Formats: sequence, structure tokens, C-alpha cells
Amino acid sequence: MLRRPKVVILCGGKGTRIRDVSEVLPKPMIPIGHKPIVEHIMEIYGLFGFNEFVLCLGYKGWKIKEYFLNHRYQSADISVDLADPAAVTVHEGVPAPPWQVTLSETGMEAMTGARIARARKYVGDETFMVTYGDGIGDIDISALLKFHRSHGKLATITSVRPASRFGEMVIEDGLVVDFQEKPQTARGFINGGFFVFEKGVFDYLSTNDDCILEGEPLRYLARDRQLMTFVHEGFWMPMDTIREYELLNQLWKDGAAPWKRQGI
Repeated sequence: MLRRPKVVILCGGKGTRIRDVSEVLPKPMIPIGHKPIVEHIMEIYGLFGFNEFVLCLGYKGWKIKEYFLNHRYQSADISVDLADPAAVTVHEGVPAPPWQVTLSETGMEAMTGARIARARKYVGDETFMVTYGDGIGDIDISALLKFHRSHGKLATITSVRPASRFGEMVIEDGLVVDFQEKPQTARGFINGGFFVFEKGVFDYLSTNDDCILEGEPLRYLARDRQLMTFVHEGFWMPMDTIREYELLNQLWKDGAAPWKRQGI
């Protein structure tokens, strides 16, 4: 049986467009309900049994480390002996997810491609997944991986159809033949994240700070006919703006969050 790939989550960006929500937290730590968005993203994968994560940190990375270091204490009752600060008793609480989380410092100024390249030591030469730390959806992760393994190419990108302010992909018979980031007018599918990569993708990446995954790496993969797309027609939304932050939180508050599913 093939092992489930590790999941790399890009958590290092500065999130300047959503600073009005929080100047203190990095974007992946901005909450939807009572949990940061990055934990919601991890739960999407966890629903399908993907439990090994590599979080690529940068801007205010310590806030993310602090959260996961204290994760057990946040979901349980604790008793503290004030005379002995080392004596902490953790009582029964919400069961912790069976996740292994690597928190990797990938640089303050690194772009997305550089962060992935710098995380190679944690994913090795096996198939691995990549997603952004600020995009959420009801993606069928098992179907995505099955599709990737069926076509034999180096890379799979999930395509979605939201607003036109994102980059656009040109697709022919399931094959990505061109990739244009943020064109003036988007007519078709855009990059929704939720990638699956083989080790050969590292040949298209660089550890240089200015290596942007959505630039030359994806365009060259498309040029070499090594980039396939998994079409997702369901819910998908990034959290780039205050409006999107409010919409996602309203969905959660109303019990109508499409990405929260049970019984998988």
C-alpha cells in the first residue's frame, strides 16, 4: 500500500491585504470561529487520513510555533502548581488530532517556490502535497491524489472558478498548456492551490528568495506538458480580504461551512 504523502503548507507570507483584521497575527493564524485558518486547512487533509504536515514559516513564524507547542493545553483543562511551575497536569479534554507537524523556518523574504524548495529535506523524494495557508474548500483530497497518480505527470494543480483577480490557466483535455498569473480579464479556471507534486518538480524550483511557484516553475511545467489539473467545482475561497474573512466566519457561525464534513 502506498503511503500517504506529506502535506506542505505555505505559511510564510506577510498577508498585507488583510492586515486590518490583525497586525499581531500572521495570516495563517487568523481565526475562523475558534481555530486559525491553517488548522481548518489541516483538518481538510486530516478527514482523508493525511496526518503529516510541514508548515513553511516566515513572517511572525514564532506565533505559529507557539500555537502548536501549546496546542494540547488550549483544548484541555489544566492544573498548575504555582510553587512548582514545571508541575502541570493536563486533564481530559478534546482529543488531539493524530498529526505530526514540522515547523520549518523558510525565510522572512522567501517566495512560494523558494519555501517549497527549502522544505525538501522534510519531504524527501516521495510524492508530496502543497497548499496555501489561507485558502479553504471542500476538496476531495483522496480523489485529487488518485487523479494525480493516474496520469504519470510531475504535477497536479487544483483549478477552481472564482473571481477574476487571480491568475488563469489554459486547459486542454485535462492538461495545463499555459499559466498566466493575474491577467487583466480571467475567463476560465484559476489556481486554487491544493497541489500534488513528484520529486521532479524540485528541478523547476530554486532556494533563491525570488523563486515564485506561480511564475516560471508552473509556466515551465506547463510548457513541458508536466502539469495536469484536478477540476474542483465545489466550494473554495481564499482569505485575502476583510470581506472574505467575514464571509468565512459567518459560514462557520451559521453551521454552513462546506469544508467541515463528517463520516468520511
